[in-house]
This record gives sequence, structure tokens and C-alpha cells, in this order.
Amino acid sequence: MDAKSGVTTATMRFRDPVVQTVCAKFLDRSNVGYEKYGRTLHDERTGKHKDLAGYLNDIQEELMDAILYIQAARDEIEEAQQ
Repeated sequence: MDAKSGVTTATMRFRDPVVQTVCAKFLDRSNVGYEKYGRTLHDERTGKHKDLAGYLNDIQEELMDAILYIQAARDEIEEAQQ
């Protein structure tokens, strides 16, 4: 870990490009979250910025959003088939 930036650099080898794509998306999402909130998820957890109930609430909200996205995608498919 770079003490100045707090960033860890790692070299990863992927045999599966799908896994590589997902990992890149996780990294991008982490960077967006850091820019938005100014801390990592690890910082949030170890700094006690959120309790377990807060994490469960976040999970519930994200899953509810996911269901809405699924329905919107189904509606798109249905409209495209008509």
C-alpha cells in the first residue's frame, strides 16, 4: 500500500474475460464511491460510520432498485417483441 495515497496496487491475471470485466466494474464503482463519499467501504466500516442496520437498509434499497430495473428491462423486451 502506498502510504501517501492509501492505494494498493496489485497485478491480476485473468483466464476468463467475463471475470475481468466484472472486476473492472467493481474497481470503477469503488472509485466512484470514494469520489462521492471521500472514504472507502473499509474506512466506513472500521470508522463505524454505519452500523449493521444501516448496511441492511442499503442492501434492501439496492435490491428493490434491482427489481425495478428487471421490470423495466422486461417491459423493453415486451415492447420490442410487439
